[in-house]
Amino acid sequence: MLTPHSGQRGPADHERRDQIIAAANEHFRHYGYNKTTIADLAEAIGLSKAYIYKFFESKKAIGEAICALQHDSMRAVLQAIVEDGKSASDRLRRVFIALARNTVALFFHDRKMHDIVYFAMEEEWTPAKAFRGWLRGIVERLIREGRDSGEFERKTPIDETCHAIMLVLQSIHHPLLLEQHLETLDDDAATLANLVLRSLAP
Repeated sequence: MLTPHSGQRGPADHERRDQIIAAANEHFRHYGYNKTTIADLAEAIGLSKAYIYKFFESKKAIGEAICALQHDSMRAVLQAIVEDGKSASDRLRRVFIALARNTVALFFHDRKMHDIVYFAMEEEWTPAKAFRGWLRGIVERLIREGRDSGEFERKTPIDETCHAIMLVLQSIHHPLLLEQHLETLDDDAATLANLVLRSLAP
């Protein structure tokens, strides 16, 4: 989620803000983030650059807003998995696979958005950091529930366990790393999930 420090100005629910984000979303997906300027967005919407700056302090702030929407979509998918009441092992495995499939879908069907997510992660944009922290919380929740149910071992410090899992998840979620094995990413995610689950067994 966006924070007050992510470059937004003015009322959060203003119609013009949504219009700017929608226009930027279209331009970024068509031309790419780097090739789109504030002037391009102003022309597309029929506003002045000064008016856009009333809502966003920079192009990066607009990019963060769009990146946040992409992460919110992924959050909804993962949250549904976590809340479905099945075993912690089953849910953790499906978190791996869902992340992999989302990343592959972006690469093949929405490459410009994939590039924005890559840029956001490399530049440590606020939404990227927020999503990583949220995902770490999801992992910890599943580990705790798995330990409580007797599915997972309890000897390893939970911070160490969660950190290790986040490192493994990075290989199927980070846009740069996944490009090395896109064709096998779905199977790779399942393989890594199975390896992690075996290591968690009591």
